[in-house]
Amino acid sequence: MLEQMGLKFDVITSNTKEQMPYGLVTEEIPMELAYNKAMDVASGVSQPAIIIGADTVVVKDEILGKPKNEEEACQMLLRLQGQTHEVITGLALVDTWTGKIKKGYEKTLVEMAPLSLQEIEHYVQTGEPMDKAGAYGIQGSAGIFISRITGCYFNVMGLPIHRLWCMLKEFGIDILDNI
Repeated sequence: MLEQMGLKFDVITSNTKEQMPYGLVTEEIPMELAYNKAMDVASGVSQPAIIIGADTVVVKDEILGKPKNEEEACQMLLRLQGQTHEVITGLALVDTWTGKIKKGYEKTLVEMAPLSLQEIEHYVQTGEPMDKAGAYGIQGSAGIFISRITGCYFNVMGLPIHRLWCMLKEFGIDILDNI
């Protein structure tokens, strides 16, 4: 998605543990996780750069993280099927040169079609849901389960590119020059 935006980038994985911070409202949690990731990466970068941190959560009455095992993945999907839930991605940008920091988030409503237990178990057995918040990836085979979204599709994939574009503009970066 960053290539689609015309950005030149290096991928640097954060060593930050993804632990849910307490005492924050739901929308602040993925922003804080994204901020922690961005700051961890920024601490190891010695040249001027804009660090982009992102973290996505799925919310249905509570935050659903990545499933720990196949049973938990089935339970999450049983909870989401036939219902509407929220996908919230937090973004954090850190300018290693100036120290400027910007945080934001995007929220999308996602409606999942009713699914049978057999359909859920079959999907879980593919292994695809095991590293995904809410136990599904809209960009993968679970895309067939999504009957409607209200908001940003890219947000559900984990990077709301419109919100990122707006935040980069606030940093004075015009990515249209790169496209």
